[in-house]
Amino acid sequence: MRLTCPLCGERDRREFYYYGAEDYLHRPAEGAPLAEWDNYLHLRDNPAGVTKDLWYHEAGCSQWLLVTRNTVTHEILGAELVAERKA
Repeated sequence: MRLTCPLCGERDRREFYYYGAEDYLHRPAEGAPLAEWDNYLHLRDNPAGVTKDLWYHEAGCSQWLLVTRNTVTHEILGAELVAERKA
């Protein structure tokens, strides 16, 4: 699989570290119930189709990317820098 980094261009996926679904950008608030933290840390969806995942460009520019991809066809639909996303 090849990912296109907005800063470095197209690269082999081995340059990147997969972190997980974009839900990781939405941490529970300080003081949230333990059940909410348990869900955040341990429960994962396994969608078939388009998903957004966090990838770290470890062997490149050291930026976090939000990659949109299709888990069925393995097609990469886009990548954006997490730092440039609007909240």
